[in-house]
Amino acid sequence: MSTSSSSGLWSLLLVAWLVALLSSLSALFIGEVMGQAPCVLCWFQRAFMFPLTVILTIACYRSDFAIWRYALPLAGIGAGLALAHTLLYAGLIPLPIQPCTATGPSCSGAGMTIFGGVPLPMLALFAFALIAILLLVIRRRTAP
Repeated sequence: MSTSSSSGLWSLLLVAWLVALLSSLSALFIGEVMGQAPCVLCWFQRAFMFPLTVILTIACYRSDFAIWRYALPLAGIGAGLALAHTLLYAGLIPLPIQPCTATGPSCSGAGMTIFGGVPLPMLALFAFALIAILLLVIRRRTAP
């Protein structure tokens, strides 16, 4: 692999890590500093984003471009959860299952939006999708 090709791959890996890191720090800020407790689906999404931050950190340190094998399933499952959460939030999935109960934390209020009304589940979907796309590009460029 040439130096310029390796540099381009490393940049993609770094961007994927930065997205995961920013997402994880944002989730911690919202929960711990702002005091907004996450709903059940938010917790499940965190369960997939937090490990992505750790393994992408290690991959960046080691310049391990084969990380897509491990990180892509986490990003894909996280994106699926975030998509379902976004569709529930938008009311497009009329399921009796309510991730935000009346007695527990809710992400359906105005306090759980950012940038003028973008819901947090949609931001999580964007982050997972962006990480997955970056990992797929890395995979494609490293495939023999």
